[in-house]
Amino acid sequence: MSRIAIGSDHAGFLLKEHFIEVLKGAGLEVIDHGTHSTESVDYPPICSAVARTVRDGRAEVGVVLGGSGQGEQLAANKVHGVRAALCNDLFTARLARQHNDANVLSIGARVVGIELAEEILMTFLGTEFEGGRHQRRIDQLMAIERAEADLGFASDSAH
Repeated sequence: MSRIAIGSDHAGFLLKEHFIEVLKGAGLEVIDHGTHSTESVDYPPICSAVARTVRDGRAEVGVVLGGSGQGEQLAANKVHGVRAALCNDLFTARLARQHNDANVLSIGARVVGIELAEEILMTFLGTEFEGGRHQRRIDQLMAIERAEADLGFASDSAH
């Protein structure tokens, strides 16, 4: 892994800045999608930008950060081809990669302390997808995603 896309809302800003230092210190290239301060900002455009960077192959993995990480994960998961996982502990960080081949990590900056968050990040980045029986399930998830995209819900606003 050499390129990481990262983004946060205002609640995740300080953790994002810390992660950028850690990642660059590890020799990784970081693509920072913002935000660039603790002033209130909406997270969906930032998290979807991170997700699109991963989907388009400009980064191998993405990281989205917010107060709880919930909304950030949801926003990233709206981008087809992205499997964002909310991981506020080491167990879910490891399994998100091993079993779910997650390509975007979401963390709640108001949920975990900075040291644990850094451990979660490094666990996520250092864990490989196991494949095998898990690949079959990933294929099923991607088939659901394709089927939903084919339904053309663009007309939902008319309902």
